[in-house]
Amino acid sequence: MSTVRETLAALQQGGLDRLDAQMLLLLALQRDPHDRAWLLAHDNDLLEAPTLVRLAALVQRRQRGEPMAYLRAEQEFFGLQLAVDRRVLVPRPDTETLVNWAIDMLDTRNNPARVLDLGTGSGAIALAIASKRPAASVSATDASEDALAVARSNAQRLGLPVHFHAGSWLDAVPGQHFDLVVTNPPYIAEGDPHLVALTHEPLSALTAGADGLNDIRAIVANAPQALVSGGWLLIEHGFDQATAVRALLQAAGFEQVSSRTDLAAIERCSGGQWPQGR
Repeated sequence: MSTVRETLAALQQGGLDRLDAQMLLLLALQRDPHDRAWLLAHDNDLLEAPTLVRLAALVQRRQRGEPMAYLRAEQEFFGLQLAVDRRVLVPRPDTETLVNWAIDMLDTRNNPARVLDLGTGSGAIALAIASKRPAASVSATDASEDALAVARSNAQRLGLPVHFHAGSWLDAVPGQHFDLVVTNPPYIAEGDPHLVALTHEPLSALTAGADGLNDIRAIVANAPQALVSGGWLLIEHGFDQATAVRALLQAAGFEQVSSRTDLAAIERCSGGQWPQGR
C-alpha cells in the first residue's frame, strides 16, 4: 500500500502530468475529479487495494490516449454538465463561440424563434441554447441513434425541452422551417495528421471528404429550404476554413455573410442570413 502523496509522485514519474495524475486518483477514489484540495488534505492517507485497481485501469486508458472526459463520463459546456462517452464527440470550448453567436441572433428577434441544431452529438449546442433562451423552440438532429440516446439522456437529466430527430442533416426534419439553423459538422479532411490524436472519438463525427468541407457544402446548399425568410445559418468550421465557408454561403445566396473569432482570435464560425422575401 502507498500513500496519496507517494502514488501521485509515482504517476508523474510514469509520464502523467500533475493535473491528470490528480484527476485520475480522485476518480479512482470515487470523489469529485476536481477536488484537488482533498488530496492535499489527505496526502498521508493510505490507499486501499480496490482504489489501486481502479486507478491502474484508469491510467491504462489515459495512457492509450482516451480523453479525460470519457474517463469522467462528463464534460462541462456552457455551464452545463453533460454526460459523454465514446458514442459522441467531447464538446470543445471553441464551440461556445457558436452558441454565443446563436444567442445574439435570437436576441434580435421579436418573437420566440424556432432553432435547429444539425448533428447534435451529445446535445451540447441545442441544450446550451435551450438553457439560456427558454422561450425558443429548439430541435436537434443526428444521423447516429447512439448519439441521440446520449443527447436525449442529457436533456432529460437537465430538464431541458429539446425535440430530437433521427436522420442525416435536414433530411431529419422534412417540411419544417426555422428562424435559426446552427451546426458544428465534421470538418476535418480525411488523412489530416490531427486525427491521430482523436482515435478514441467517433470518426464519422470528425471527417468530411478530402478538404473537410463535404458536409458543410451539403448543409449550405439545403439550408434555404429549411429557413424562414430572414432566417440565419451559423456554422462552426476549421481554423483555416472561414474564407471557403463564406464563399459557399455567398454563392448560395446568403446575405450579411461574416465570421466570428474564438478566444484565440481564430475565425471559428461563419454564417449568413437568407434574404427577406425569399
